[in-house]
Amino acid sequence: MSRTEVRLPPLGDEAGDEATVSVFFRGPGEEIKADDDLVEMITDKAAFTVPSPVTGTIVSIEVAENDVVKVGEVLAVVEAPD
Repeated sequence: MSRTEVRLPPLGDEAGDEATVSVFFRGPGEEIKADDDLVEMITDKAAFTVPSPVTGTIVSIEVAENDVVKVGEVLAVVEAPD
């Protein structure tokens, strides 16, 4: 099995380089499919979701709701079957 870190993606020039964690839609131990929404993030310009890049099981959530995270920071880890 391989583990994939789900990171906060680049937000664009106008959105800045950080966002606030609004809500996780799934938690550790739960299954998730590639492209399913994992977490909602908020900037001062917009709200958006970050999808899972792989199908697998959520191993850990690395940040808490209401945390402010920077682009590239790990949000969660998903373990995919090989």
